[in-house]
Amino acid sequence: MKMAFILFDGMTSLDWIGFFEAVTRLRLMEGGENVSWDFCAVKDEVVDDRGVTCRAGRVRPDLSGYDLVFVPGGMATRTLRHDDGFIGWIRTAEPAQWKISVCTGALLLGAAGFLQGKKATTNASALELLKPYCAEVVKARVVRDGRVITGGGVSASLDLGLYVVELLKGAEAAQTIARQMEYPWYRGSQGAELYMAGA
Repeated sequence: MKMAFILFDGMTSLDWIGFFEAVTRLRLMEGGENVSWDFCAVKDEVVDDRGVTCRAGRVRPDLSGYDLVFVPGGMATRTLRHDDGFIGWIRTAEPAQWKISVCTGALLLGAAGFLQGKKATTNASALELLKPYCAEVVKARVVRDGRVITGGGVSASLDLGLYVVELLKGAEAAQTIARQMEYPWYRGSQGAELYMAGA
C-alpha cells in the first residue's frame, strides 16, 4: 500500500495527522512492510492555517503511482478548487485505487471530478459548497461510495483513518490501533450513527 498525503498552504493539520496516525500504524502489523507513504505538495514547504511549516518529500509527483491518495481540508480549499494547475495535479490521482478526503478536502476531490455521481460528505460549514460536485451530500461522519471515501469535519480524520484500517485489514486491526491511540470512540463500520456506505 503506497500512500500519498497531499499538503498545501492553508490546510488544517489535524485533517491529515489524525488519518495519518491511524493508517501508518499498519506498517507495524504483520505484512506491514509493504506500507509506505509520501508527503506531496506543489512546493518544498507549506504552511498550515495556524502557521506550522511542513516539508514535502515530493514536489508535484505524478499521483497515478499511488494506491491511496489522501486530501485534507482547510479554508484554502475554497480558493484552491478554482486553481486549474493544482486541480490538474490532483487529477493525476485518477488511477489510484482509493481517493480519500476529510473535511473540505472533498471540495478538491469534487473539483477534480472524482465525486461525480457519488455520495459524499464534508465539514458542516461547506455542505452547500459540495453540492455541485456530487450526486448527494450526506451529513455523516464517514461516507464511502465505491473507491472514494470522504470524512466530515476535522476530528472525523481519526474515525476515517480507523475505518480505512478496518476496510484494509479488518475490524480487529482497527480496534487494536484504536486501543494503541487510546481512542475509545471508534464504533466500527457497523456504527450506523457514524457511517453510511454508498454503492
